Amino acid sequence: MKILLPALSPTMETGNLVKWLVKEGDNVVSGDILAEIETDKATMELESPDDGKVEKILVKEGTENISVNTEIALLKVDGEEIEEISEKPSEISSQVSSNGSDTATTEVKISMNSLLNQTKENLEAKNWSEKEITMREALNQAIEEEMNLDKDVFLLGEEVAEYDGAYKVTQGLLDKFGSKRVLDTPISEHGFTGLAIGAAMAGLKPICEFMTFNFSMQAIDQIVNSAAKSLYMSGGEINVPIVFRGPNGAAARVGAQHSQCFISWFSHIPGLIVIAPSNARDAKGLLKSSIRNPNPVVFLEHELLYKEKTNVPEENDFLIPIGKGNLIKEGKDVTIIGFSMSVQRILNALPSIEKLGISPDIIDLRSIKPLDEELIHKSVKKTNRVVIVEDGFGSTSFGSHLSYLIQSNCFDFLDSEIIKVSGKDVPMPYAENLEKLALPTTDEIVSAVKKVSYIN
Repeated sequence: MKILLPALSPTMETGNLVKWLVKEGDNVVSGDILAEIETDKATMELESPDDGKVEKILVKEGTENISVNTEIALLKVDGEEIEEISEKPSEISSQVSSNGSDTATTEVKISMNSLLNQTKENLEAKNWSEKEITMREALNQAIEEEMNLDKDVFLLGEEVAEYDGAYKVTQGLLDKFGSKRVLDTPISEHGFTGLAIGAAMAGLKPICEFMTFNFSMQAIDQIVNSAAKSLYMSGGEINVPIVFRGPNGAAARVGAQHSQCFISWFSHIPGLIVIAPSNARDAKGLLKSSIRNPNPVVFLEHELLYKEKTNVPEENDFLIPIGKGNLIKEGKDVTIIGFSMSVQRILNALPSIEKLGISPDIIDLRSIKPLDEELIHKSVKKTNRVVIVEDGFGSTSFGSHLSYLIQSNCFDFLDSEIIKVSGKDVPMPYAENLEKLALPTTDEIVSAVKKVSYIN
């Protein structure tokens, strides 16, 4: 029996084979988990369609961009003969990887890793032992390390335990820490968020996962009125050390109800710390700092960044301070500011910008609240021009507030208007072509840089 890569989501056209959970020669029964497949929306499990023996594995784990219905393995079922394979498994894997590769995505991966390796930041003076891993793995490492270091840290949310998390961020944690510290909750955000906040008030340190931050709206009263305001309302008596984390923003054709960016929403609320990392390295260092922080932290990840790889320190004491941005590329002609997924969009546009003879400062904010205003102002006073890129709706957005801060503090240094490239003020379309147009495009970023530089 041929095992084909199935369409595990309605819009899936290709997938990545993350991991084989069986090897050649293993006997399996119908329903056994054969592999983990990363779709355009999540990491999902591939089940065996029948009883039998795994005869051949045709596509090696780690292979990306495999087309739906590609043969990935052969299962020998009793009474059936195995068909002869015309190509070797290694050849099939090679063809899948090359045929489905996305040049632009590969360039972004390399650019981000090389830029982070160059900056290394003053705060990271140690000679770290590093490994290239995905953001998904980096977040998992951060949670595991902090749970090992502090018995008061625990994790709760929908499908975080038995299913290893909807996006496999919490994979393996139930086996390591047990059901008292890794809790599957009912589908009731208002309920389990209140439970987590109460636990934090009692001295524990919950990590509360929302399957998507769109669902956090079911618990917004708890987040704003119970978590954010309790320290103030109690006169400094009640701390709420809690991390709200999960994917934020538009993924890939998940519809308007699942595609909103909440960075502007949460940064509006006094008492909340807001973090939005763009890469695996920052995700690990900032999540560990967030778990150790005595205040409520909203940690906004991006689903499409879960599979992106960068070099990440493996040490338990690797932390990135909250409130520090990162100048990931130094230039002299224009300051381009981004956070979360918009940093990747800026890097996609970078080759076209440099072809114009323009050398940009690129700032990754990372920490939205508190904000590294010193880093921003220093760059603007050098370059005299600013472009802000964000995925959120343009109306009353965080970029609008950022523009105000810059013109208030750097007005005399500006040689051009500040230009903001943001998501369009429309509910996110489902159609792929319209979805791309609703988000900041490479052409829009390049055009903004040309405009502030007075290039026709």
